[in-house]
Amino acid sequence: MTERRKTQRHRTLKAGTIIFNNGGGVTCMVRNMSTVGACLEVTSQLGIPDAFTLVIESDNIRRRCHIGWRSEKQIGVAFN
Repeated sequence: MTERRKTQRHRTLKAGTIIFNNGGGVTCMVRNMSTVGACLEVTSQLGIPDAFTLVIESDNIRRRCHIGWRSEKQIGVAFN
């Protein structure tokens, strides 16, 4: 399998929140992250839009992002 990422992602396991629609949110787990994107694990894709804000409270991170790919329980995002 060929690696297509431009920057290396680092494994992590942090709680996050996907914020959209003026404050509506879905909890997620950040599985890996780099300076340009992340992989998020979710319980359901239902209702998650293509663009949103990712919040990681423990690290005081708030990043606008858009979805690059989706699978049943994971979302790959790129930071805007």
